[in-house]
Amino acid sequence: MPVVSEPRERLLRTAAGLFYAEGIGRVGIDRLVSEGQVTRATFYRHFPSKDDLVVAYLRAEDEKIRTGMAGLADLASSPADSLRAIARGIGDSICRPGFRGCPFINAAAEYPDPEHAVRQVVSGHRAWFLKAVTTIIEQISPGEAEIAGRQFVMMRDGAMVAGYTEQPEVAVRSLHEGTERLLSQLTSAS
Repeated sequence: MPVVSEPRERLLRTAAGLFYAEGIGRVGIDRLVSEGQVTRATFYRHFPSKDDLVVAYLRAEDEKIRTGMAGLADLASSPADSLRAIARGIGDSICRPGFRGCPFINAAAEYPDPEHAVRQVVSGHRAWFLKAVTTIIEQISPGEAEIAGRQFVMMRDGAMVAGYTEQPEVAVRSLHEGTERLLSQLTSAS
């Protein structure tokens, strides 16, 4: 378990902002130390390498997303409404100022080795997200859940990329329309 300290948390916040806004590879340790207002010794005490910091950053992002999705699911009155709420949450994220895509897709693009610790965190997050969505869909149409879950994840991935590279409003509208079509297919199949 990592030691929780103000310098560590400050470094993590600094890294999260810089990694997301500029890309992981473009941000060096000197800049992280400077903007995080810590010494190099403090950096290395908490994170033996930059990759360890990247892993901590992605784990923190994963935890935020899991918490957010749990909150959305708790407020929904049906499984279909849970899926809609997830799509709305994704859409809200895409339309916020400074949106630069999915931090996990971005990290995967910078770390091509599937065995690397960073990619392991990315894979773990994506497996969890697929399972969470599939679990919701199983309540709507059990026989269609696996393929429909993968379709929803692909729509989400596409919306995240299009929301950054193209027009966010169009990406969000497409995600919402796609979610409604998927739900319609699921309810007619059950």
